[in-house]
Formats: sequence, C-alpha cells, structure tokens
Amino acid sequence: MNAQQLSERLKRVASHVPQGAVLADIGSDHAYLPCYLALKGKINKGIAGEVVKGPYESAVRQVRQEGLDEQIEVRLANGLTAIDPADGVTAVAVAGMGGPLIASILEDGKANLDGVRRLILQPNVHAKAIRDWAAANGWAIVDEEILKENDKIYEIIVLEPSSASVSYSQQELLMGPVLIKEKPPEFREKWERESSQWKRILLSVESTEQTLEILAKKQELVEKIRLAEEVLHGENT
Repeated sequence: MNAQQLSERLKRVASHVPQGAVLADIGSDHAYLPCYLALKGKINKGIAGEVVKGPYESAVRQVRQEGLDEQIEVRLANGLTAIDPADGVTAVAVAGMGGPLIASILEDGKANLDGVRRLILQPNVHAKAIRDWAAANGWAIVDEEILKENDKIYEIIVLEPSSASVSYSQQELLMGPVLIKEKPPEFREKWERESSQWKRILLSVESTEQTLEILAKKQELVEKIRLAEEVLHGENT
C-alpha cells in the first residue's frame, strides 16, 4: 500500500470524503489517505494528525516525497487537538482503531468539531461505541459500509451533524441502521460469527460460580444473541 494505491479498506473510507473537503485525518500513520485524496484532486487541503513520533515522521516523509507540502500539513498532536479553528476543517477521518478509542477521541475533542460537516470513521472492532457516541451527541448515521479484506471484516460509519433529535434502537446501535436494511453477505458473516461466539461463551460460563457479575454477563449475552438473530432471521426491527 502507498499513497497511489490504498488498501480496499482505505479506498472505501476515501470514497466518503466529499469533493473539495478540508480533511483532517486523525491517526494518519503514513498520511496515505490525505496524500491519495490530494493526488486525486478530491480535497483542497489536508491535515495529518499523529500522536506517536515515529508515524509522524513517516507521514512527514511521505508528504514531502509526494510533493504535497503546500497542501498537506502533518501535525504531532493528540486526537482532535490536531485541528485548529483557522483550518476550516469540513471532514474528519479516523480509521484503523477500535470503536471505543475512536469514540473517546471524538468525545475528548468535541470542541474541535465546530464547522465539521462529516465524520468518516472506520473501527476495527466494537463499532457500537461510535454509534452510542453519535446518538448521545446529535450526529446522524448517514451511511455505513461493511467489507472483508485479508479475512478481516471492517465497518465504516459516516456521521453528519443533525439539527433534529437522533435516536436508534438497540439493534441499530449494535449492528448499524443502514447495514440492517441492506444485510450484505459480509454483514451476515460477521453477525453469525459473533452470535456463535456469544453462544460458546454463554455455555462456558454455565459451569462457573453464578455470581452477580456472571449473571449480568449472561443476561447481556442472551440479549445480544436475541438482537442479532432477530435481524439475521428477517424479523422486523
């Protein structure tokens, strides 16, 4: 993978960045995503934010190598502190992290999201944490994707600020309102796998001491299995 040829996962993230955006890519690693979009003429300006010095230096080298110093600025910063109001950022991408970490980045940096019109988020696991954050903070889920690459299944969640009240059912928070409607093969594969794993865990805890903690865990697993199987078997949500 390089700035000219992204992985399929990052290509799909790139596809959700609006034409002419000012993009902040948080946790940018090698800055492949903003470089790719700049080379394609899709973004007006890019900010590549990195909190770790090694990846930050890699991103600086990549931007320089592509001759994009005037268009993309690499910043050593924690999360959304990479954004300054003067940047006029209109889109933020956060990809390749766990859902809870992405949600915490958004929560900690809420004040830096003024003027941002789209969030493109690609959690590796636990996407529910992002949907929970969106519902609690007035961001609507406008699009979702699920894809399989190198035997791993990834979700992409696209959020936009909403003036109306935002609420989702427990199934939608867990599995995604857009994905529930579309049910692509990767979606079915993911949730069949998750449901089977929950059933195995449920079976394994039956032989342990039934403490309050274990009983609460069992109840949580039973509810998740019910939610997933209702969707997979086509019942109305």
